[in-house]
Amino acid sequence: MKKKITPERLLLISFAVAILIGSILLSLPAASRGERLSYIDALFTSTSAVCVTGLIVKDTGKDFTLFGQMVILALLQLGGLGLMTFSSIIFLFMGRGVSILSRSALQQSFTPTGLGNFSLFLKNILLYTFSVEALGAVLLYPRFSTRFPAAYSLFASVFHSISAFCNAGFSIFSDSLMAWREDVWVNAVILTLIVVGGVGFFVFWDLKEKFLRKREHLSLHTKMVLASSAFLILWGTVLLFAIEFNRAFSGFSLKGKILASLFQAITPRTAGFNTVDIASLSLPSLLLLIWLMFIGASPGSTGGGVKTTTGFLGFLAMRKILTKKDQVQVFGRGIKEEAIERALVLMVFFISFHFFSTFLLSLTENFSFLQLAFEEMSAMGTVGLSTGITPKLSPLGKIIIIVSMYVGRVGPLTILSSLVRRSRGRFTLPYENVMIG
Repeated sequence: MKKKITPERLLLISFAVAILIGSILLSLPAASRGERLSYIDALFTSTSAVCVTGLIVKDTGKDFTLFGQMVILALLQLGGLGLMTFSSIIFLFMGRGVSILSRSALQQSFTPTGLGNFSLFLKNILLYTFSVEALGAVLLYPRFSTRFPAAYSLFASVFHSISAFCNAGFSIFSDSLMAWREDVWVNAVILTLIVVGGVGFFVFWDLKEKFLRKREHLSLHTKMVLASSAFLILWGTVLLFAIEFNRAFSGFSLKGKILASLFQAITPRTAGFNTVDIASLSLPSLLLLIWLMFIGASPGSTGGGVKTTTGFLGFLAMRKILTKKDQVQVFGRGIKEEAIERALVLMVFFISFHFFSTFLLSLTENFSFLQLAFEEMSAMGTVGLSTGITPKLSPLGKIIIIVSMYVGRVGPLTILSSLVRRSRGRFTLPYENVMIG
C-alpha cells in the first residue's frame, strides 16, 4: 500500500535530496584541488553543509577549489533556510501558490502558531536573511581587506557572513577564526550574526510586529527564546572565563580572555566557529560545551540542538513537580501538557540517540570517550566544533556522524512523527501505580 506523503516526510525528503545533489557536485574533479574527493568525504561535506553543521574532513579553504567552495556556500544557504522554503518563494514570485502540504511543513519549521498571511511571512524570511547576510559581509570586509587581496576579502566576507547567520561554522580559513581572537570588530559581527540567525525567524517577525506596528505584547515563545538565550550566553561566558582564566586562556590579554569566553559560549549553540583550539580546553569546559551543544539554538532558526524552549520547558516541568503546582506556568501564562510531553520526549530521544551513536563510534574508532561524545554531540546538535578527530574518522565512523547530522538537522520529532502511525481511536485503560525512584 502506498504511503501517504506527510509534511514530516516531505521535510525529510527535501533535505535528503539536497544532500545527494551536493555530494554529487562535490565529488566532481572540478570541486577539489589535487586528488579527487572520495564519495564518502563528498557525502560527509555535503551533509555537514546542508545540515549547517560545520564538521569537516577536508580543509575548506585549501582542499576545495573556488567551484567547490561555491557549492558549499550554496548548500549552506539552502540548508539554513530549507529546500522547500526556496522552492515556495520561487513559486510565489512566479505567481503560483504554495501547496497545503508544503505550507504545513514550512509552518512547522518556522512558526509556533498559524499565520494569516503566510506568503508575506515567507517573503519577509527572504528579505530578512539576505539583508542581514549582506550587512554582515559589508561589516566584515574592512577587517579582512587589511590582510588579504580585495577579491579574496570580498568572498571571505560573504562566505563567513552566510556561514555565521546560518549557524554553519564553515570557514575558508584553516584555523577558523583563531587569527581574529582579539579583534573586537570581527568577534562582534560574527557573534551578532550567530545570535540573530539562532533565535529563529518567528522571533524576528514578532519583534517587528511589536516595535514597528506597536503591538501590545510579545508572544510567550519570543519571551522564552530571549530569556533562555540571554541566560545561556551570560552563564556560559562567566563559567568559561572562570575555568580557563589560568588554563587555556592563560597567555591571553584580559580583552582576549573576555572575547574568547564570550565567543566559545555562543558558538556551541550551534555555530561551530572557534577562536581558540577546542582540544586545548580543560575537561570542565568541554563538558560545559557539550551541555550548550545539547541545548542548541531556538525553534524555527537555522540552528540545531533540542532548542532553547525545550530546555526551558524541561526546567519548568521539574519546577512544577517540586513545587507541587497544578500547572506549568511562565511569564503569566500556562503551558499545555502536550507541549511539556513533546519537550520531554525530544530530550529523552536526543540523549538516547547520542548515547547509542557514541557507543557505535566507540566500536569503530580509537579515541577517548570524551572525544567521541563531544564529536557526536557536535554532529547531532549541528554545531561543528571538534577536538580534531573528524578527519581521522574511519568510513564507518563518518557514516555514523553523517546520520547524526541529518537527524539533528531535520529534528528527532520530525523523524518520529514520520514513522509513527496516528491512532484512529481514543480510549483509556484502567490506571495502576508503579514505583518511581
